Amino acid sequence: MALLEVRDLTVVFERKGEQPFTAVDHVSFDVEPGQTVGLVGESGCGKSVTSLAVMGLLPRRGARIGGTVNYEGVNLLALSDREMRDRRGRDLGMVFQDPLSSLNPVIPIGVQVTEVLERHRDMPRKKAMVEAEDLLDKVGIPDPRRRLSEYPHQLSGGMRQRALIAIALACRPRLLIADEPTTALDVTIQAQILALLKELVQDMGTALVMITHDLGVVAGLCDEVNVLYGGRVVEKAQRHELFAQPRHPYTHGLLNSIPRLDAPRGEKLSPIRGSVADNIPWEQGCAFAPRCPNALDVCVQRTPEQEDVGGGRLLRCHNPVQPVVTEEVSV
Repeated sequence: MALLEVRDLTVVFERKGEQPFTAVDHVSFDVEPGQTVGLVGESGCGKSVTSLAVMGLLPRRGARIGGTVNYEGVNLLALSDREMRDRRGRDLGMVFQDPLSSLNPVIPIGVQVTEVLERHRDMPRKKAMVEAEDLLDKVGIPDPRRRLSEYPHQLSGGMRQRALIAIALACRPRLLIADEPTTALDVTIQAQILALLKELVQDMGTALVMITHDLGVVAGLCDEVNVLYGGRVVEKAQRHELFAQPRHPYTHGLLNSIPRLDAPRGEKLSPIRGSVADNIPWEQGCAFAPRCPNALDVCVQRTPEQEDVGGGRLLRCHNPVQPVVTEEVSV
């Protein structure tokens, strides 16, 4: 049984005097215990909204949420605010995108870590401070005892991100959601944060949902990848299969946009034409059709259904990229 089962998750934002906007459109995926699942796509594809819906952090007013989010058989969308507060931090942890705005600027780091321990593990303050120091040490923050009394602005970007990870892991949640945890960090710190997440997931057996637009992060961390476009999953596959043979033109375009060390000098990248705003409603056809190099007439006339193309891979496309057949040479 999957630890987390997301089925037909839909999020529609409504505002008076404006047309409703569907940010997440019937998204489904599973997360097994100890597995790392990636949600990948450009900004605006619905990745972060999906995570906020799972965590119950979207506003009740102005957002219409449908589908089911089952955590160990319990539908999180049906729980009250109080019941979700009991689960957040204890069963579900989240590392937010911007640590400077996620941490409270007027409260010391130590208090922000210990309040999770006091709330969910009933620890007295003195014992919680000892545990908080140990958590900061585990996530690689130097001189953790001194950092407990410091404020977020006194820490570097990498240390703030590590502090967020320490808070998220304080109660050893079984599911951790990381929303772009390496954004705005330099390459060296990015590598350290990713190595830390990978190590913690392996040591604690925590399931991880990694939300990112960086396919380099996906290649080094994720077991299974869900590629989103326009609020829907357009391709789902195991990491190795996805990178070896991308089938959806959008996935193919994302991979071709990445600089390669083995590419000939002077070779130009192949960016995806247009922008995320260049799309059509899924009810009319394929949202990616206006930007797709493989687009056919049917792509703007009929909505592509999600199909199982074998090997556990799901694909939503009328004219996918054909797999490259390699000839075997007999010796």
